[in-house]
Amino acid sequence: MSNITKKALETALKKLMLQKPLDKITIRDITDECGISRMTFYYHFQDIYDLVEWVCIEDATAALQGKKTCDTWQEGLAQVFEAVLENKPFVLNACRCISREQMENFLFKMTYGLIRGVVDEKSAGAPVTEEQKAFIADFYKYSFVGLMLDWIKKGMHADYHDLVRNISLTAQGGVDNAIRNFSRA
Repeated sequence: MSNITKKALETALKKLMLQKPLDKITIRDITDECGISRMTFYYHFQDIYDLVEWVCIEDATAALQGKKTCDTWQEGLAQVFEAVLENKPFVLNACRCISREQMENFLFKMTYGLIRGVVDEKSAGAPVTEEQKAFIADFYKYSFVGLMLDWIKKGMHADYHDLVRNISLTAQGGVDNAIRNFSRA
């Protein structure tokens, strides 16, 4: 039942964000749209921004299902871009109303698991520490998120497939080299 309520709140929020800016939407608006009480909202979320974060993470998690390996990370990244594009009005509205830092944090949570899965797979058996693996994943996470934020800021007009291909070409061999370099250090 809990997830059904959260999904109803998500649907209401996305519908309302097509009509007005996020900072003009109240919890009452969302709960009235769902036909639930304010207390039910607060049972699940602290505030509207907590709901926005949950929506972003849920959408990303769905996009990344099973796409965290060396063979599939590019597909996973493309699906994150696709999920953002499919929710373009929601994302653009959220970007206008929340800080860049909050948006970065949402995107960091989305991409870190994808990248870390690749780093873990590539480093199996290599003498690298957990801190070094986290550093490599963070390095690529910041690159991916920066590129995605630029794409969003420019209105998501560029073909994200080209962007994913360019990221892939740039990163090709980079994780392996980083692991090798850390192994020798």
